[in-house]
Amino acid sequence: MKSNIVILGTQWGDEGKGKIVDFLTRKFHYVVRYQGGNNAGHTLIVNNKKVVLHLIPSGILHDNIVCILGGGVVISPYGLMNEIKMLSELKISINNRLILSESCPLVLEYHVKMDIARELFLKNSSIGTTKKGIGPAYEDKIARRGLQIRDIYNDEILFKKLKNNINYYNSQFINYYKCSTVQYDRILKEILEFRDFIKNKIKDVPGLLQKLYKEKKKVIFEGAQGALLDLDHGTFPYVTSSNTTIGGVFTGSGANLKLVNHVIGVTKAYCTRVGSGPFPTEITGDLDSYLCMKGKEFGSTTGRRRRTGWLDLVLLSRVITLNSITSLCLTKLDVLDDLSEIKVCVAYKNMKNMNIIEDIFENINYSFLKPVYKILPGWKQSIRGITSFSDLPSPAQNYVYFIEKFFNHQVLIDIISTGPNRIDTIIKRDI
Repeated sequence: MKSNIVILGTQWGDEGKGKIVDFLTRKFHYVVRYQGGNNAGHTLIVNNKKVVLHLIPSGILHDNIVCILGGGVVISPYGLMNEIKMLSELKISINNRLILSESCPLVLEYHVKMDIARELFLKNSSIGTTKKGIGPAYEDKIARRGLQIRDIYNDEILFKKLKNNINYYNSQFINYYKCSTVQYDRILKEILEFRDFIKNKIKDVPGLLQKLYKEKKKVIFEGAQGALLDLDHGTFPYVTSSNTTIGGVFTGSGANLKLVNHVIGVTKAYCTRVGSGPFPTEITGDLDSYLCMKGKEFGSTTGRRRRTGWLDLVLLSRVITLNSITSLCLTKLDVLDDLSEIKVCVAYKNMKNMNIIEDIFENINYSFLKPVYKILPGWKQSIRGITSFSDLPSPAQNYVYFIEKFFNHQVLIDIISTGPNRIDTIIKRDI
């Protein structure tokens, strides 16, 4: 296996990246999270027990793995502390196994309150955020007023920046949103508690990654959300507040280009999207309800119901090119078990001029597009837990081959997930 890999979502998130990281980590030493916050969630089934992680990489479930949160990750103090306590209750120790970058921004109470206030104020035109304060925290980072972990160990800087930020937000809460304010003492108490909690877990992450490279340690870089939610390359404005595409790996961790050898794109066998925004292959009616229930398509962070749709190879093609993806992992193939036919989007028709579009470009108006589908036969039998590609029914194998042929066999499907458990995995080709 090549040294270091990136696990990257190719859709709107919720592709099952957490399970794949968890499955692969037995051959690695470190897992690095490089962007997002506790608006993301990884749901894992290990020994028939459900474990939901929001900030800590899923590699923490293996006692040989050290997990790192890079400076591109925004951290909720209570969120991280509660997650660590949850792992402790499961007898999973994080001692000497969790490292935080000193440049991680903090997500504080006023960020969450602002996120909620905006969504309520915008009502029908809201973005559909998770209301976890992630957007406002990234705004503070860009505006250079946000608190980073390094700031909380300097009382003079901490007290001054916190007071200024609280005054800034409270002014908006009072004068614009007409809601209650946040209290300095309560937020400071949270920060001080967090400061003591993490004091032995802070390191220079870029320096550490360079050291690991020289020592030939194997590293997985794990992203949150999916490429189509990227702030710059996603379906703007219905996107997240960070870069979920390949560039986020380097800016969010401090790794250099030499540290990445392989990029695995994780793709659900169908599509889902939570929140608002364009969704060309969206399914409605009974089939939508079926996929939602069979695939348990409810957000691990908010519990919100996900919208469902057919696999979109046009968008996937763009994501593969944009991120230099070298290998695909197909997840939740078993969710399609009971369908007699399966649609796959292979092009779009522009309903204004009736042109066929095979390549998606930026700023395209999805409202004018109608998917062009290829209809494939279903397999009408359970594949749950199958671990050998040759044991899949031939229509399921043909579904995989069809996707690979669409990409002229330049990018192959090397891993297939046939169920939620760690062992429900097919290695089609050992990367």
